[in-house]
Amino acid sequence: MIVSSEVVSDVLAALGVDASTPEKAALALAEHQQARWRRTLPATVVMREGWTPWFAVHLPHGSTAEVWVDLEDGGQRRDIPQQDHWVEPEWIDGVQVGEATFQLPGDLPLGYHRLCARVGTSPEIAVSTLIVTPRKLEPEKLPRTWGWVLQLYSVRSRRSWGIGDLHDLGDLAAWSAHDLGAGFVLVNPLHAAELAGRMEPSPYLPASRRFGNPVYLRIEDIDEYGDLAPMERDQVRALALQARALSEDSTMLDRDTVWATKREALQVLFRVQPSVGRIAEYGAYCDRESQGLIDFATWAAIADVHGPEWSKWPEELQEPTAPAVVAFRNENPDAVEFHCWLQWQLDEQLGRTQARAKAAGMALGVVHDLAVGVHPDGADAWALQQVLAQNIHVGAPPDAFNQQGQDWSQPPWRPNALAETGYAAWRDLVRAVMRHGGGLRIDHILGMFRLWWVTSPERPTEGTYVRYDHEALVGILVLEAQRAGVTVIGEDLGTVEPWVRDYLTERGVLGTSVLWFERDANGKPLAPERWRELCLATVTTHDLPPTAGYLAGDHVELRNRLGLLTRPVAEELALDEADRDAWLNALRERHLLSNTDGDVERIVEALHRYVAHTPAKLVGVALTDAVGERRTQNQPGTTDEYPNWRVPLGGPEGDPVLVEDLPNNLRLRRLIGALNI
Repeated sequence: MIVSSEVVSDVLAALGVDASTPEKAALALAEHQQARWRRTLPATVVMREGWTPWFAVHLPHGSTAEVWVDLEDGGQRRDIPQQDHWVEPEWIDGVQVGEATFQLPGDLPLGYHRLCARVGTSPEIAVSTLIVTPRKLEPEKLPRTWGWVLQLYSVRSRRSWGIGDLHDLGDLAAWSAHDLGAGFVLVNPLHAAELAGRMEPSPYLPASRRFGNPVYLRIEDIDEYGDLAPMERDQVRALALQARALSEDSTMLDRDTVWATKREALQVLFRVQPSVGRIAEYGAYCDRESQGLIDFATWAAIADVHGPEWSKWPEELQEPTAPAVVAFRNENPDAVEFHCWLQWQLDEQLGRTQARAKAAGMALGVVHDLAVGVHPDGADAWALQQVLAQNIHVGAPPDAFNQQGQDWSQPPWRPNALAETGYAAWRDLVRAVMRHGGGLRIDHILGMFRLWWVTSPERPTEGTYVRYDHEALVGILVLEAQRAGVTVIGEDLGTVEPWVRDYLTERGVLGTSVLWFERDANGKPLAPERWRELCLATVTTHDLPPTAGYLAGDHVELRNRLGLLTRPVAEELALDEADRDAWLNALRERHLLSNTDGDVERIVEALHRYVAHTPAKLVGVALTDAVGERRTQNQPGTTDEYPNWRVPLGGPEGDPVLVEDLPNNLRLRRLIGALNI
């Protein structure tokens, strides 16, 4: 792939490097080469337990250095020997600077430490972040199990306020564990969306990945609901009746109306005087989340006044540390605290949901999903401007299903800025999303290795890959997962360099296998015994129609209708039919389907039996497949051309399917029975 000089220049500019002319590029390169000599210690050092890595200390030629480690638990290690290795000095700013090499001991404890150095008798101490990560997680010890894969917003009940919520998730998890033997429920990202104006429907384009979306709260489960005065309780009940009526709509979810109704009820509850214990619990939550929570709540409060797009706010409010932002927070304490309080309520309900799943017998419980990035005008993009690239979007180059390439509109991490800050933002994010779950799926985990940076939204095919320090990003992920007792699943689909999958396996991160994409070297369906053991295996994914729709070629017809094909529709349909025939033949060769059976429900069951015959540790079943849904949840490459992420769970004819209907759904029970796991 040939990358234009303009794209390279734009990407370097986003990294803080001016390469707009050959002369400036040469100067920037020289500065880059000298920069490491100007600092005593590297910004961040990442090592695995048991490793004894060397690191460089830069100091005036002829000087000596004292090096030690301040441990996370308050202890200290001074057994950091200097090696008999010295790099010839360089002249930097008129001073001869040398490089001494030290070696870290292999028995340092896991965690986040401070690497310190003092040169000569100087009173100044150079400090960098030292991160010691586990060698690997141990997914081999997981019991083999199956679980649901679903979009929570679409899974409604008769008590839902027009959208699936955390109580619905707890009910589904408990029933599935006890009655069906399910081991997990994998849900869409529950990240925060815009809370003012139109709510972004895509869970993969959140305002914040660290904080959650209060649209998923069950109002009646908030403790203060029991303390409402009669008039206030009647007010909330009236709002509930309005919202529950929305669940009768089988065509499209209305997040904006749902949120407006819930927000009104939540503001009533926010005014209830809590007990002494509840005040203490809220205070402990705020202490734990500290400045990150304050920044998020401040963004949300300003957005209530000026709209959700911070790039269009008054200029003095566009920097989170600006005096005007501090003044706004001081002048609107209740508005800011309301959004802090919402996040506390979410934290509590997420914890209860996971507790219900585990108590009912699930091996993992709730498996959360981490989106690739955030909305360019959202809370994280505002609060984390120093570590996110500006005027750059994450996307994907062309592939078989998205032949025009993709622009996901999300600002990417700046790898150099992450290292300079000790990966603090990444650490906070991973820790938060793992807090109340037994597993975490990482969408597009390849983004920890490299990301496709798009410099022009109109031309997502024109971009370039930017590499990341995967040892740091994956290492922190593994460290936080071990501390939280969480299983990590990487969505490693697409253009994957073979060594990447090997590396993830080495670190104990499960992969992802989707039946339609599993092929052998000759392009034929991969025999089930040849699938990976350490993976989550499914028939389909949320970017394709449910299996009944896929078998009918709905994805080709939809892309043709939306103008997303680059080949004639007849050619696409022929290729798609050949692909389906190959899989049907594979099912028949395995005696999972008779030669005469063409019933869609039987084929769906046979495809799931095929996946169940693989050695995969985790087998995922799309809830849409279990109830016979055909409609696509998301069509990549579109926004409002198709109702992405707004389709409620329905049956074969599109009629609503509610949580209460699932225990008596014979199609669902037949499909789960076919798994025999």
